[in-house]
Amino acid sequence: MVEGDAVKADKAEFLECWQTTWKTPYIMRLALSAGIGGLLFGYDTGVISGAMLYIREDFEVVDRKTWLQETIVSMAVAGAIVGAAIGGWMNDKFGRKKSILVADVVFFLGAIVMAVAPFPGFIIVGRLIVGFGVGMASMTAPLYISEASPARIRGALVSTNGLLITGGQFLSYLINLAFTKTKLTWRLMLGVAGLPALVQFVLMLSLPESPRWLYRRDRVDEARGILKRIYPSNQVDEELRLLHESVEAEKAEEGAIGDGSIIAKVKGALNSQVVRRGLYAGIIVQVAQQFCGINTVMYYSPTIIQFAGFASNTTAMALSLVTSFLNAAGTVVSMITVDRYGRRRLMMISMIGIITCLVVLAGVFFQSASHAPAVNALESTHFGSNSTCSAYISAPDASSWNCMSCLKQNCGFCANGDSEYLPGACLDLTKAVRGKCRSNHRVWFTEGCPSKIGFLAVVVLGLYIISYAPGMGTVPWVLNSEIYPLRYRGTGGGIAAVSNWVSNLIVSQTFLTLVEALGAAGTFLLFAGFSLLGLVGIYFLVPETKGLQFEEVEELLKQGKKHKSSKGQKEVLAQ
Repeated sequence: MVEGDAVKADKAEFLECWQTTWKTPYIMRLALSAGIGGLLFGYDTGVISGAMLYIREDFEVVDRKTWLQETIVSMAVAGAIVGAAIGGWMNDKFGRKKSILVADVVFFLGAIVMAVAPFPGFIIVGRLIVGFGVGMASMTAPLYISEASPARIRGALVSTNGLLITGGQFLSYLINLAFTKTKLTWRLMLGVAGLPALVQFVLMLSLPESPRWLYRRDRVDEARGILKRIYPSNQVDEELRLLHESVEAEKAEEGAIGDGSIIAKVKGALNSQVVRRGLYAGIIVQVAQQFCGINTVMYYSPTIIQFAGFASNTTAMALSLVTSFLNAAGTVVSMITVDRYGRRRLMMISMIGIITCLVVLAGVFFQSASHAPAVNALESTHFGSNSTCSAYISAPDASSWNCMSCLKQNCGFCANGDSEYLPGACLDLTKAVRGKCRSNHRVWFTEGCPSKIGFLAVVVLGLYIISYAPGMGTVPWVLNSEIYPLRYRGTGGGIAAVSNWVSNLIVSQTFLTLVEALGAAGTFLLFAGFSLLGLVGIYFLVPETKGLQFEEVEELLKQGKKHKSSKGQKEVLAQ
């Protein structure tokens, strides 16, 4: 995923955050209660990767139709695009607290619909409903935490939301693994997401509205009452004064844009050369974040591991835990390094690592496909002639078929009883035939073929995540929080975020189709090509914003050439 928050924090701020929340636990209660939205966000985007393995086993139509698998996965992303737009409107109209409560209800309903789904169409509807909740949570949770936190530790507290997102993805893999031996498997995996939503709903009922939103609605006394619980008594008046100045400045900036409508804001942004240059940078990093293929890993990780020759669902999900853990750990690393090494440098190093890993991964899959076990005619009739793959029977070149030839014809490969690497059987892709194969203590392959080098794919996948998470995982969101002039920060960030979600949808909706058309090796090589284009775009279009004030960033973009900051920063390239 690989969605993140826009507020950064350094090590000193994390230390002060710990000290402050230890003295005032109420602040942490606010942050963690709202942060459950991030946990749900991560869980619902990650859980489908393992659940899909068992959905395919329960519904033959899903197992046979790649587009149906892609739709089940990507509907949550499609819903999130709409949910984010609705969430932005609800935040302003009804407040942050009510928006979170509504998101919880949506999450809960979506989880129930998926858990009781009698056929795949219900799962798609449930994923769409959950997507609405994901989109609303992505907009609302960090905003509530930011506005209900002391300014000096705001970055650290909001950063916990990003950590909870990756933590939620890791938790989803653990839950998936825990339910592999139960009868309800995917129903429990998808349905359990309703519990955190219920917990958050109960917790949020006892928490206040954002003081900033209340102040903008002229509910000053209520805002003061909340600030008294967050700040020491001798700081409340000063914080109220700063809040007043901030809100008035915000209103003045909105007035300068025009009528304040979305169309007027977008038009004003596109007419500004500075904002356009900021959008070139902001959009290129958001699109590159998705087209380097990260969410194919987060949404399809167990399936990718099965491409490498690990047929067992349980084994595939257990190995997927490694990638999810590395993604969460990489988020922490990014928090520590982004202000030390700079945004542009981290992203470029990250992209070089990503490209290298994708090329190596393509090589591993190419070698695995080239050395796949052959199909044996005798083995293929071992389970009865009616069980043999019809495409294999009618093929004029059947003697040259191997496991990959079999899988490309939408059939299953039943490994040899003596060794997976010996010639095996090419059989029909049905529940009954799969049961026959497994009852003979053989391994059933539908996604990838037995491979002696398949373990290398898991290793390279881990290196890919290590390359991605500290750089391209979080830095694009940091960059987008500081690349636009203040009056267009929300508009510019919103346009870039939409480009991220749309790119996410395209990648998640086409991944399995690309694998069918190009093979796993060709697909990852294609992502390597996209990543190379992203690296070129970052080199030529993205400036370094490390250590710069917002005004300095604006000046850098205005000049559109090499610029040295007043702090003696190295020359950077804006265009």
